[in-house]
Amino acid sequence: MASGSYRYVVVDVFTERQLEGNALAVFPDAQGMEERLLPKIARELNLSETVFVYPATRADCAVKLRIFTPGRELAFAGHPTIGTAWVLREEGIVAKTEQQFALEENVGPVPVRVEAGARPRIWLKTPPIEFCEQFDRADCAAALGVEADDLADPEPQLVTAGNPTVFIPLKNKEAVDRASLDMVGLRRLRGAEEQALCIFVFAPTEQGAYSRMFAPEHGIVEDPATGSSTGPLAAYMLRYGLLSGGLRRRFISEQGTKMERRSLLHVQINGENGADGIEVGGFVTPIAEATMKLD
Repeated sequence: MASGSYRYVVVDVFTERQLEGNALAVFPDAQGMEERLLPKIARELNLSETVFVYPATRADCAVKLRIFTPGRELAFAGHPTIGTAWVLREEGIVAKTEQQFALEENVGPVPVRVEAGARPRIWLKTPPIEFCEQFDRADCAAALGVEADDLADPEPQLVTAGNPTVFIPLKNKEAVDRASLDMVGLRRLRGAEEQALCIFVFAPTEQGAYSRMFAPEHGIVEDPATGSSTGPLAAYMLRYGLLSGGLRRRFISEQGTKMERRSLLHVQINGENGADGIEVGGFVTPIAEATMKLD
């Protein structure tokens, strides 16, 4: 094991309250860290994601991010993008006068903008969204431990903006809170599908959606806030008429409440049915600074 001291920052994302939202560890300077350390450190910290920041390899990006769950590296992730953007501004790596910039991720450049205010709200632009196969309702109900009658229309479907996610609409918050997914249920649902899947359950609400997300193959039993899946959630709800009125322009997905990590993910839909892009935004709250010392 390589020796060295590595400073990192922990922030709670998609919340204005400490110890809520989705916790994130960010190593602002990962240069010189051995490749094999990255997944080991992510497993050691055991947060939904850990980010390692490097100099950008593209002229149009401020820095390059490598994002790890306890189980694997991700091409793109939402709360790491927003949380890291906040850390970069606080560290002076990105000037606070910069209201728009891009972060280089494995999926490509991810545009970020800062909404000024007493407390800045940070937004990311969701990468291109792809609609894929649909899933059997009975299989989804069995995998989640709910009744088939708990499922709402339309059909569950795989939608992705970098992290393949199966969206399963349920009729109400109570059904969402009853849902539970383990590896057996995931294998039953996944079938012959080889890629790791996120399972996203939600119910439409007056403010937008009440949501939960399970990703055991990523080493995440349940995720308090999933920004990478919230843009596709908006696209799914738009396509199937689950949003009306002002919610077709802006809404909130409440996630993590069941696990006592309440997160509020703001969604901005630009253009007709998101033709000009879907943004996901939220607030960031600092929680800790630390140094990892490896002998």
